[in-house]
Amino acid sequence: MKIESLCMENFMVFNSLDTRFSPQINVIFGENSTGKTALLKMMYSVAKSLADVNNGRGDMTIEKIEKALIDKMVGVFMPENEVIGRLVCRQQGSNRTDIAMRLSNQDTVKMGFSNRQKRNMDLEVDTNKKIDKYVPIFIPTKEFISSTANFTSLYEEYYIAIEETYYDLAKLLLKPLKKGKNTREQNKVLSSFSNIINGNVVQKDNKFFLKVQGAGEFEMGLVSEGYRKLSTLIYLILSGSLDKNAILFWDEPESDMNPKMIGHVTEALVELAKMGVQIFITTHSYFVQQSFNLLSEYPKETKNKVDIQFMSLYKEEQDGKILCETGKTLSEIKHNAVMEEFDAIYDREQELM
Repeated sequence: MKIESLCMENFMVFNSLDTRFSPQINVIFGENSTGKTALLKMMYSVAKSLADVNNGRGDMTIEKIEKALIDKMVGVFMPENEVIGRLVCRQQGSNRTDIAMRLSNQDTVKMGFSNRQKRNMDLEVDTNKKIDKYVPIFIPTKEFISSTANFTSLYEEYYIAIEETYYDLAKLLLKPLKKGKNTREQNKVLSSFSNIINGNVVQKDNKFFLKVQGAGEFEMGLVSEGYRKLSTLIYLILSGSLDKNAILFWDEPESDMNPKMIGHVTEALVELAKMGVQIFITTHSYFVQQSFNLLSEYPKETKNKVDIQFMSLYKEEQDGKILCETGKTLSEIKHNAVMEEFDAIYDREQELM
């Protein structure tokens, strides 16, 4: 299953957003407070709720999906007092959010709620349509593989002020490895990562170690944060969670990662997309932008024909509303906060020289 489009009215910082997505790679960027992470979390909440209800026992009903959606949105966004109405765009008086997410099975999930609603919403979805099994995966900005041990039991038993994306990721990381050999597609992705870390990831008693060739095993707490993020992806691939049926949401992959690693990460994400994974990433990085842009601008020369969409979120100068523009290459994007800052630093350097 793929996410084809999303339409939102009055959701958090968005007054209005109506956009379509690539079935392979989507690169989202913009200044702080333009809603990049909120966009990822919204799509993940809907996709994860449907997946959980679909993979559970019994029939899919509106009541089950509504409860799963509200629980997931509350767990992911963590509004005060678990009131879903607090996710409505803030303004004086009564206001209402309306969201429609279209899926590749030709179905559209529609939901709406006002800022006065607490734990209910208006929901429209065809419960008779069959949904193929798929796995939504959200990788937060901060690495988590070094803290996975015992986290799930603590999260389930106690109230911990940590958003639910970490809990969902922990459950996936604690899955055992699948039997049998890796597929050819898996090996192509893993080979891109092996160029960086020169080793593999192993799990022992819910603890993870990086096994480096010729150097032995290292506890994840002793490994750099960039390597921990890559180790997370490697284990998700090895355990079978990150396969052709997955939708990957990755918030700022460049965080705590040396720019020299970006090219290898880009190669791995391209191979994942070719394998069938739909990918959404947010970024503030010039290197991430340009690595994907080279693939779009020069598909023949790079021998990587993948469908990449760039999506810029920016504030309108007059009233500060969040607007969106998309393109298949960065040259089609007029508002690019990353490039604008890069140019500003270059101009400043020229002035000083």
